[in-house]
Amino acid sequence: MSEDQDGTTTAGATAAGVEERPRWKLVGPGLVVAATGVGAPDMVATLVAGSRYGYGLLWAVLLGVVLKIVLVEGAGRFTLATGLTIFQGWRSLGRWTTWYFGPYVMVWGFVYGATAMSSTALPLATLFPQLPLSVWAVLMGLCGFVMVWFNRYATFEKITAALVGLMFVTVVGLAVIAVPNIPDMFRGLVPVLPEDGLFYTLALAGGVGGTITLAAYGYWLREKGWVTPRFMRVMRIDNTTAYVLTGIFVVAMLIVGAEVVAAAGVALSAGDAGLVDLSAVLDERYGDVIGTAFLVGFWAAAFSSLIGVWNGVSLMFADFWGNVRGDGSDSPKTRVGGTYFRFYLLWLTFPPMLLLLLDQPIGLILVYGVLGALFMPFLAVTLLGLLNGSRVPKEWANRLHTNLALGFTALLFVALGVYQVWDTVTSTA
Repeated sequence: MSEDQDGTTTAGATAAGVEERPRWKLVGPGLVVAATGVGAPDMVATLVAGSRYGYGLLWAVLLGVVLKIVLVEGAGRFTLATGLTIFQGWRSLGRWTTWYFGPYVMVWGFVYGATAMSSTALPLATLFPQLPLSVWAVLMGLCGFVMVWFNRYATFEKITAALVGLMFVTVVGLAVIAVPNIPDMFRGLVPVLPEDGLFYTLALAGGVGGTITLAAYGYWLREKGWVTPRFMRVMRIDNTTAYVLTGIFVVAMLIVGAEVVAAAGVALSAGDAGLVDLSAVLDERYGDVIGTAFLVGFWAAAFSSLIGVWNGVSLMFADFWGNVRGDGSDSPKTRVGGTYFRFYLLWLTFPPMLLLLLDQPIGLILVYGVLGALFMPFLAVTLLGLLNGSRVPKEWANRLHTNLALGFTALLFVALGVYQVWDTVTSTA
């Protein structure tokens, strides 16, 4: 009986082993990718949706969960069916994928590093104002850096699970305290577009939990030791369970928006500061303990996203650079702790600290916004190409219903991407 990198036995994680072990024990990389994808901006977007439209967009939130399950399952299925990484798959579609991904991952990492550190620092600066936000941001960046630099995947997964438990209990508990209106929630399952809210609805369905880390799922499968088609069923259980938990979390945020923010009659600030506004509302309505608990959950959500990106996107960059340099995807340099992995981890942590002290340049924000808006359409469209034809064994290729779901997802993200590019260009002009 062999042993995987995370310390679990291979026999215990095979498709047959699914029947032998409780399903929750099989949850791993899916929980990591789901937790990484849901950060402070997603929490604010869902809160605002609840405060503006009540439960009217509940259907869009749930649709978004289904779309993420489809995308992540596709990325995982390609890796398990072929033994290739997602970047190797992209390269098989043509050089244009490398020319897109290379600049994207460098610019995105530079700007996102500062954004993630600031998001994670905001609740701490509110709880402990003795230190300024910029100092907390640097400390959070260093903490994430040390945690990812010195730990293997198994430890990283356990830390992420603990953070998910903290944010889940905090936010779902808050939703229970808020006492949701069950009849209104059921009415929210009927798809209805609010007036002048088409793109807001699409953004809620497509944006919550959607980042570059969706494509990192295959790399976390590899680090977990799930590397062959016999893990296909395990992967699907892992992915679905994780995103069901994510769905419950996001619905809980919608409930808080509909029942707490709307009742308070306050307009949340843009960006992560909106969550600090909510903590003040909670202080006034339920007392300091509840408000403080929410800030702790806010921190857990933001920090899980930070370390998820520090780990997952570093793996993606390492694979990209290893293939460009001819080392291949199996080189130790491309794995956790490898030379290329640690280079990108340094890139994510230290250069972005400069942006914490300076106003972010308009030109960089423009490039970041355009490249970021195009990544999810890029992922959805390329998965359609990778999961059809001769690139995957016939038994693991897309079926008609999968192609329809993935095709709808691609169209949604293309529409959102075009809209976001236009919005970025016009807002920075």
